[in-house]
Amino acid sequence: MKKIFSLLLMVVSTTLMAQQTQKPPLHGKNWMAITGKPLAATAGAKIFERGGNAVDAACAMLAATCTMWDVLSWGGETQALIYNPHTKQVMAINAMGFAPTGATPAFFKSKGYNFPPEYGPLAATTPGTPGGLCFMLSNYGTMSLKDVLAPAMELAAGYPIDAQTANSMEKGKEKIKQWPYSKKVLLPHLGQKREAPEAGEIFVQEDLLHTLEKMVDAEQAALKKGKTRKEAIAAAYDRFYKGDIADEFVRGVQEQGGLITKQDLANWQPVEEAPTHINYKGIEVYKLQPWTQGPALLQALNILENFDLKSMSYNSARYIHTVYQAMNLSFADRDFYYGDPRFAINQPMKGLLSKEYGKQRASEINFVANNPNVGPGDPYPFEGKQNPFLDLLKSRGFKSNTDSSKSKNNFLPAHDAIAANENINLPDAAYMDRLWRGTTTVEAADKEGWVVSVTPSGGWLPAVIAGNTGVGMSQRMQSFVLDSTINPFNVVAPGKRPRVTLTPSMAMKDGKPYLAFGVQGGDTQDQNLLQFFLNMVEFGMTVQEATEAANINTNQLWLSLGGSKIEDRKPKPGNLLLNNNVPDWVRKELRGMGYTLSFEERTNGPINAILLDWKHGSIWGGSSHHGEDYGIGW
Repeated sequence: MKKIFSLLLMVVSTTLMAQQTQKPPLHGKNWMAITGKPLAATAGAKIFERGGNAVDAACAMLAATCTMWDVLSWGGETQALIYNPHTKQVMAINAMGFAPTGATPAFFKSKGYNFPPEYGPLAATTPGTPGGLCFMLSNYGTMSLKDVLAPAMELAAGYPIDAQTANSMEKGKEKIKQWPYSKKVLLPHLGQKREAPEAGEIFVQEDLLHTLEKMVDAEQAALKKGKTRKEAIAAAYDRFYKGDIADEFVRGVQEQGGLITKQDLANWQPVEEAPTHINYKGIEVYKLQPWTQGPALLQALNILENFDLKSMSYNSARYIHTVYQAMNLSFADRDFYYGDPRFAINQPMKGLLSKEYGKQRASEINFVANNPNVGPGDPYPFEGKQNPFLDLLKSRGFKSNTDSSKSKNNFLPAHDAIAANENINLPDAAYMDRLWRGTTTVEAADKEGWVVSVTPSGGWLPAVIAGNTGVGMSQRMQSFVLDSTINPFNVVAPGKRPRVTLTPSMAMKDGKPYLAFGVQGGDTQDQNLLQFFLNMVEFGMTVQEATEAANINTNQLWLSLGGSKIEDRKPKPGNLLLNNNVPDWVRKELRGMGYTLSFEERTNGPINAILLDWKHGSIWGGSSHHGEDYGIGW
């Protein structure tokens, strides 16, 4: 009977994968440009057509998405992975802003916060996107800032706004009205029934256009003085972070109650750093360092490598359960051990990413029922060290398991367990908004071999615009914690970068670029990217099939965004999001394992991805079939 059931699941999974995709796969021979807005993808295509490489095109798409408020603005943050075909290396770009002067736990606690606020000027880190764009363009692009910003400047001068963005402005208008410069830009019809722009209306951003013009003017003036291309882009960078743009930005921030100083802007700079990576069945998978959640995907792969996933069948109950448990284990480690490594002492990333630790964590999975009490493991012995946080973990209700039948490095909760079959309330709409809170992605590749994956964010609507710059401020401070018992590596401090959800991805195979992939969606990002990767590697899906395939999401983690109380962010054990198409018998089996189920029509991201087809000398693109993500290839 079990054999027949397994065969039935294989037939069902094969049928699911064989279905025609709702969007066609993209194909190109020369280049591929994919991002969160159709017009922004066109901006990338324009740059490619003018002879730019994938870095130039990615910078143009980044500038366009910020200008179009694709759930981010120019004052947000940028993080990227870039494959350089000349050095044959993957590089990581860290353009995450840091906490400003005065941002301390005591400051926020004195104002009654349990976390830094999710909206307003006190939510802002220093802007990273302008500097990150200049850094990438200067070091790895080929074009001038003037050329790369030209599409974004056209958009700032006026573009037909899409319904999604216009409606977000209208929905958030009560918050927007609190901030004078935001109100001026985002609500052009004040006093009317609809105060935000209408869909299709030409939306003009004069202040932002002037800011971009100032940066370009600085570059062009430097070129006229005989400066090199890199020096000229540096002049534009300096005008934003040290010149008159910085003056107006800081004035606008402080007028509205924010902390950022001009010295904060001058002290911040983007950083090129080594990515983290692991090998999964011969494929090298790259993520950013643990100031992001990216290594959690690598940890999950190390756990899942110990199982024959393909034999379980795509989205069978056993497969869903196994992936859910692996994600919970890796996210429990994320929630405790990840944070800005520049401020970290004895951060155990070597242990966390070791194959031996992954094997141990795999051995902790209970295949009969969900474990609602998964906690952080102990990676320190895998580095030959003693865990310095044993007392802290104990104070949180976890203790070392000395059961000789299991590894001594597993932490299990000492407090009364939450019964797996307890009637746990499903998450409400506000919780799910915080879990899924979106951003955008930028993916680009060219025939020379440059490959770029970017996950920018910050300054989303409703945003505080800093003075007359037109620049929306970041809200990423909320991803810090104020209490070291939650995460000793991610406590807010001036000059420190928060541990963010933003997580571009890249994979190499046989020494060549294989995949560039990214997704929006807060804490679900590496959940969806993990399953996208497995869909391709384990189940043989095409890149478009894998972007559309139904995923699952776990809520058994600490939320990284939103919520003013500890209770708002605490894990929801056993909460499992499934696609509406999951069969009844799978639902029944999962409920029997202690899961509380919820359902959505689309559960796949939205994911954007590029596959390099070296066999045929072509480039494949995949872009999710919901949202406004869009790609163009040639």
